[in-house]
Amino acid sequence: MSTEQRNKIHPHKFTLWVAIASIVMMFAGLTSAYIVKSGQAGWHEVKTPTIFIVSTATLFISSITIQAALRSFKQKAMAAYRSLLLVTLVLGLAFVVMQWKGFNWLWDHGVHFQGASGAGQFLYIIFGLHALHVVGGVVALIVLLLRQYVGNVRTYNATPIEIMSTYWHFVDLLWIYLVVFFIWIG
Repeated sequence: MSTEQRNKIHPHKFTLWVAIASIVMMFAGLTSAYIVKSGQAGWHEVKTPTIFIVSTATLFISSITIQAALRSFKQKAMAAYRSLLLVTLVLGLAFVVMQWKGFNWLWDHGVHFQGASGAGQFLYIIFGLHALHVVGGVVALIVLLLRQYVGNVRTYNATPIEIMSTYWHFVDLLWIYLVVFFIWIG
């Protein structure tokens, strides 16, 4: 393999990094808008639901399990890989359920999307968008698992799990940023 071939990035990895850059810009714009709007008249602050903080630990643990799954795949320990991928999927689903409970908590405490100006609207939009990105990751995890259980894997191409791992770590770091942002700024 020549040096030029080794230095090339896989097209799917490149696409992922472009998508991550776009997502970062979107959330940077939304959190910047939050800061600008919070200084205006009629702004209503909102307490971040405790379950959002608890879900942070769940997502963090899932980052550890997907990294372990990647390592297991590279070591060709396929049983461990499948198990760790399944654990990551369950933790991802648990995170989404906790998000749903957090949104219900907000609603039950009078934080509605319409009618009020303030942090509640930003919480719904920003945390909701993040939850959608996690759901996308959950779908990708399901696809990876189905390929392991249904398909006949003949090659050990680590690119799909490397891409999944990178994306999963990204949504984890993004979530940590968002929770810290809303606790500290909000």
